[in-house]
Amino acid sequence: MNLFESERKVMDVLWREGSITAGEIAKILNIDIGWNRNTTYTVINKCIKKGYISRGEDKFLCTPVITKDEVKNDELEELMKKYFDNSPVKLFSSVVDLSDKQDLKKMKKIIKNLF
Repeated sequence: MNLFESERKVMDVLWREGSITAGEIAKILNIDIGWNRNTTYTVINKCIKKGYISRGEDKFLCTPVITKDEVKNDELEELMKKYFDNSPVKLFSSVVDLSDKQDLKKMKKIIKNLF
């Protein structure tokens, strides 16, 4: 799964709102980022073709087929493959290097709770 930024904007609306019509998505994205109706419908149609959204016939009702967690996990795996030799340890090490003390304390607590 590789969402383009425009597709992510549409999916973010669906993940937040649930099943809504294409017209409602267009209204939200017009207010939020200034997209016109045609732009929104074009991106929705791309997402439908990729299998990210299912479309009902009644008022062009759009329902997310993929979850945000699925996309997040796929993108994280891709990031590990691309930049960290598919190694979670190398990814984690890089995150640690970029983190401040507050974040490190939180990470330590998370890891400690795993064991």
